[in-house]
Amino acid sequence: MNYSVLKGAGYVLVHTPDMIAHSGTTQTGERRTNPESEYLKKLPQHLRSFEEVVSYPPNQTYIGTIKPEALNDYEMPWYDKKVEGAERFGQFGEIMPQDEFIGLMKISDVFDLVMIESSFSKEIKKKLEAHPLVKEEHIAKLKDGEAMEDIQKSIDHFAAEAIYHNDQVVGCVKRAHETDPNLNAHVMFENLAVKASGVLAAENLIAKNEINVEDIDYVIECSEEACGDINQRGGGNFAKSIAEMIGAVNATGSDLRAFCAAPTHALIEAAALVQAGVYENVLVAAGGAVAKLGMNGKDHLKKDMPILEDVIGGFAVLVTKNDGVHPVIRTDLVGRHTVGTGSSPQAVITALITAPLDKGGLKITDVDKYSVEMQNPDITKPAGAGDVPASNYKMIAALGVKRKEMERKDVATFGSKHGMPGWAPTQGHIPSGVPYIGPALESFKNDEIKRAMIVGKGSLFLARMTNQFDGVSVILEKNSGKVEESGAAVSETEIRSMIAETMKDFAKNLMSE
Repeated sequence: MNYSVLKGAGYVLVHTPDMIAHSGTTQTGERRTNPESEYLKKLPQHLRSFEEVVSYPPNQTYIGTIKPEALNDYEMPWYDKKVEGAERFGQFGEIMPQDEFIGLMKISDVFDLVMIESSFSKEIKKKLEAHPLVKEEHIAKLKDGEAMEDIQKSIDHFAAEAIYHNDQVVGCVKRAHETDPNLNAHVMFENLAVKASGVLAAENLIAKNEINVEDIDYVIECSEEACGDINQRGGGNFAKSIAEMIGAVNATGSDLRAFCAAPTHALIEAAALVQAGVYENVLVAAGGAVAKLGMNGKDHLKKDMPILEDVIGGFAVLVTKNDGVHPVIRTDLVGRHTVGTGSSPQAVITALITAPLDKGGLKITDVDKYSVEMQNPDITKPAGAGDVPASNYKMIAALGVKRKEMERKDVATFGSKHGMPGWAPTQGHIPSGVPYIGPALESFKNDEIKRAMIVGKGSLFLARMTNQFDGVSVILEKNSGKVEESGAAVSETEIRSMIAETMKDFAKNLMSE
């Protein structure tokens, strides 16, 4: 079977400290119900600087400066540790500061909904002119800016959503319709942030993997937001809007939604589309969710910690035809949580882990690395959710013992051997399996691993449509170097010969009647 391959990955984080208070649902909900909240008053004193965010070990792991396993060299908690000499640009992507991102939101806006104050616009224009990936034609969209009084008027009288930087209003996002709740200013703010961060991830993927953007012919966008109008809340299309921004002129696309599991669903679908010959190069991308900023902020403040959920995350990967080099996506070894699977931990792990392994005649220990819910424990442990990756590895190991594929004594070391510490920000879809694709590509190239499994899980009950859990998984494997010739190609001469033979047979049958 001629499998599809993973050709490259791009990862971005955007430090958005002001958006925590004004866009994160924990904070905006608190402001509505308890505007004099002590939490909101203390919040500004617990925000990190851009330099602190850049030097934070999990963030450097996310953009590819240090390997996931290297996090074990830092004693927990990590928030008071730093990577010496850390820079904003890494092997897989970058960490962008808030002011530049506000400019990128303006650039991503094609309906003149974003207003930026003139002096601030000039400042960010200079910064983005120096950015290696922001195109000249995009910089041109940052014009002279707007007068502050016009911005304030839009906020005070026309329900625009304020944009803050350093706790000062520097612009706003206008509503896109006067009465449509799905096009109000708050939703448009969220959606422009998704688009802008998705574009940034895609641009990093393209640049760092020397991809010809015109070769991309399909885009699947798999974030957690939905764009649409009053008649189609989630009609889309983030995918095509990202394709337009990055210059993928030969691409079409669509959005895929499945809560946290969406990226792994998208990866499998991209691989299937390429393998079937429908498309040759499929980009899977997702921007970040400002709604989840500061989601566990109250618990962090109780423990006198900084607000660690101060970044939105994005990623992009490219799936292409088998080139004999890059790791293959084993579409014949896909795990799936079906309607009848059940919700017990053992049932979930069996469906997602051991069922696909059994299809391939593999043991649990035959997979070198499992990428599960790679949540950063620095964030989740203070909130009472524990170390999510470690819990997953314990369950996988326990099943290995039950299947007699491991000794009980090996359970304690399974996570360090076949897993990794968590490093992804709590952006829902971002931690669910896909953060490891970038490091995995490097490990395959360096012959450090032969097989990895990407596992995505989701909570469908959040939509109040079903109590069902969700999850899919897929195995990545080192390329054997053998590329099968397509059996579908037929020459023009062969076609003429086939037609001639058919006509002869037809004539003979006609004469015999």
